[in-house]
Amino acid sequence: MQETNLELFPTAEPTIDIVPGRKLTAKAVALYAAPSDHFETKAVEELHLGFDGIANDFHSGMTRRSGGREPWYPRGTEMRNERQLSLVAADELSIVAERMGLEEIKPEWIGANMLIGGVPRLSMLPAGSLMFFQGGVTIKIDAQNKPCRVAGQSIATHVHASDRDAAALLFPQTAKRLRGLVAWVEKPGVVRVGEEISVRVPEQWIYKA
Repeated sequence: MQETNLELFPTAEPTIDIVPGRKLTAKAVALYAAPSDHFETKAVEELHLGFDGIANDFHSGMTRRSGGREPWYPRGTEMRNERQLSLVAADELSIVAERMGLEEIKPEWIGANMLIGGVPRLSMLPAGSLMFFQGGVTIKIDAQNKPCRVAGQSIATHVHASDRDAAALLFPQTAKRLRGLVAWVEKPGVVRVGEEISVRVPEQWIYKA
């Protein structure tokens, strides 16, 4: 058997700090769906989730078309839909509203599907985190949901902003890393308002080549 060349792995290289995984307890405070041709959502008591997301929802589908978030593809390229669900937290939306000089920002204005309670700094949950719902559904976190001008325009409309363009642009500037998460369905089923959620955060590290 050929011996491993240890010189390929110099001991002088700095070690990688690994933060252990952990479990958190959360709650589905409110649920929303967009049963129309528009991304804004409406409050519902339950969500029927399949492998393609929420049944008949604006963001449902196994695949989606690429947009401005994927500059490496020509716009409109068919790709996996990792944005089936949008998750937000009330405390983070309150911070954004305060920064924008507003009394509130409602989850449905920006197309949220789930208002999650009990997770500190929800938007900072790492990719790969799993949410196990009491009723049997599992969803997997893909990434932070980057705030965009489209959601900003929705907010500006609902608050009757005097300068809607300025308000729309202010949202991406103030909501960075506070806009929540996008996720996809790993195990389908029905989620109901008030369900407890077991959150499993994976090991984390900073990759350095």
